[in-house]
Amino acid sequence: MSDVVNAVRAAMPGVRADLEQLVRIPAIAFDGVDHEPVRRGADEVQRLLTEAGAGEVRQISRPGGQPSVLAHFPAPAGQPTVLLYAHQDVQPVGDPALWIQDDPFEPVERDGRLYGRGVADDKAGVMAHLAALRAYGGEPPVGVKLLIEGEEEFGSPTLEALLREHRAELAADVVVIADSTNWRTEVPALTTSLRGVINVYVETVLLRGAVHSGVYGGAVPDALTALCRLLATLHDEHGDVAVDGLVSGEAAELDYDEVKLRAEAGMLEGAEFIGTGRLTDRLWTKPTATVLGVDCPGAAEAANALQPTARAKVSFRLAPGDSAANALKAVRAHFEAHAPWGAEVRIVPEAGVGDPCVIDSTGPVFDAARAAFAEAWDGTEPVEIGIGGSIPMIATFQELFPEAAILVTGVEDQLSNPHGPNESLDLEMFERVCVAEALLLERLRR
Repeated sequence: MSDVVNAVRAAMPGVRADLEQLVRIPAIAFDGVDHEPVRRGADEVQRLLTEAGAGEVRQISRPGGQPSVLAHFPAPAGQPTVLLYAHQDVQPVGDPALWIQDDPFEPVERDGRLYGRGVADDKAGVMAHLAALRAYGGEPPVGVKLLIEGEEEFGSPTLEALLREHRAELAADVVVIADSTNWRTEVPALTTSLRGVINVYVETVLLRGAVHSGVYGGAVPDALTALCRLLATLHDEHGDVAVDGLVSGEAAELDYDEVKLRAEAGMLEGAEFIGTGRLTDRLWTKPTATVLGVDCPGAAEAANALQPTARAKVSFRLAPGDSAANALKAVRAHFEAHAPWGAEVRIVPEAGVGDPCVIDSTGPVFDAARAAFAEAWDGTEPVEIGIGGSIPMIATFQELFPEAAILVTGVEDQLSNPHGPNESLDLEMFERVCVAEALLLERLRR
């Protein structure tokens, strides 16, 4: 395999240059943002795949959705076909003042890491696929199809319909989804479980309008305090989610070092962990309930009045073995049963739910992946991990292609901070990921 490894390493300068060019395209698919960069990013990906030797490259989309790029390298006779997935859209940057560089879309290298929005999530995933293809001069040893999405960070609102529409074109024996993380930069990983997600808006209503807090306070309830009390019922005294009906499980034998987790999460001194059980249980296989935001008067401009209504957005991550439908039913029942002071409680689910999933990691495809990763990491075997985040379309891939082996890999590590400021990519590990994927294609040759 040394020729493959050397070919990847020779291609890395160009791979990095093209990665930096992709990072400079602010492809944000969120509502209210100019989507021209998303289309420009799709054009750039299409150009890169065409130059890599794809026999067919085109953009596909659904009404109201962003473009995805579909490419095909035909399989040599008797060889399997691998579908490579990644996405080129990114999260908003947040406060630019929190970044180490003036422009988060202008990549900067420091101490062996490349900083920039989207550099790890998931434009390096796109370029890992291209690095493997370039190592073979555009003639991979197996058939290769690529799907590079343009709206994953916005919840992939049209991806399921797109997958169903193009199901025959996307059919493959193996699916590689390059959108996860590694256990450490020095320890590769295969992701075998992911939590699902539902978001709901919960509103408490108690009055027909705001009234004087001095005149009526003490006898008449207010909706904002009622909402606070309602949200407080989501956790027990230990911090475990207290919603009956949500599934909870146990993770693999791996566990987090508490000091490392505190540092990676940026916990303040004195802040305590919540929940019970091993940290990996809490992060991967137990449900969460997180208040994302509250609609109410701001503190500075608040009047001395009892608020008639108050609303919060709450996100629930769902443990493997649960389902979005079951969770929504349980959450609705919980809020209705715990409504304080006779408050009317209104629950509105947000679109874009995702079911959790578990991946069976047995069989020759996973054996090939383990061997490829171990070789790329100089003998260090990959570990199996879960992730607390959600990639809802993996469950869709499992449904549409039940015979395919699904590998969830990634270019991130615990310092990548993919949705926050100073998102970064460890460049040495990135090269190992590219080498591993190229080796995987060779090992999948029948």
